[in-house]
Amino acid sequence: MTHEELAAELAPLTLPCFDEGVAWRLGTILVGLAQADKMPVVVNIRNATRTYFHAALPGSTAVNDNWARRKSNLALHAAQASMIVTLRLQARNRTLAMEGLSPTDYADSGGAVPLVVTGAGPVAVCTVSGLPQAEDHALVVRGLIALRAELA
Repeated sequence: MTHEELAAELAPLTLPCFDEGVAWRLGTILVGLAQADKMPVVVNIRNATRTYFHAALPGSTAVNDNWARRKSNLALHAAQASMIVTLRLQARNRTLAMEGLSPTDYADSGGAVPLVVTGAGPVAVCTVSGLPQAEDHALVVRGLIALRAELA
């Protein structure tokens, strides 16, 4: 998938609102999806100053927590899904370091998706870590689709 196709995939997934209850519901949806397929993932929902939801499922490790933090940082910094940023960097033959971002704090790997509220823009980021990056990203998208259906 190209970064343009990913952006088009995410465009209709804006939320009508966001608060602690919405974060909890999205987190529990993602945990349910991951548990059903025995996925060893970390699910994290946060903004720059606050964690709204965090779960570490069986088989995940502290390494996944760190990847989630770094991927979230990239999505928050760019206000775009980490997978989109990663694909753009690859297309331009660039690295995070070339962009002035430390790999200690940022990861160019898919799985972090900004939560965008209609009329407000990005308000938080939802991140999954523990699977290959495309699967991490796809799980967040599945969760957002299910959440949007509930909120409609």
